[in-house]
Amino acid sequence: MNPYIPIAGMVALATVFVVVAIAMSAKLIGPARYNRSKYDSYECGIQPTPQPVGGGRFPVKYYITAMLFIVFDIEIVFLYPWAVSYNQLGTFAVVEMVLFIVTVFIAYFYVLRRNGLDWE
Repeated sequence: MNPYIPIAGMVALATVFVVVAIAMSAKLIGPARYNRSKYDSYECGIQPTPQPVGGGRFPVKYYITAMLFIVFDIEIVFLYPWAVSYNQLGTFAVVEMVLFIVTVFIAYFYVLRRNGLDWE
């Protein structure tokens, strides 16, 4: 028996599941009622307005919040494996993780200084 047959079967099963789920959500499950607010555009809590001719400025607060989210996601990606293998690591790894956490807190204090956590 070819060892790739189970993999091909799983790919085929996953493809069938995705196609059936999309078809069911589009035709059977979801309500088909027209609603003006449902089709209206919505952008991060800001009411969409016509853009000025030269382009408009987007508030920096949303970029700062996204940056904070990415910084803490990256911190968790590096911190979790480090914590799991802490007993096998030496002093060098502890020093490196302290330096990494310090750089993360520098980004955090930058966001605090820019009032990125204050919602109006």
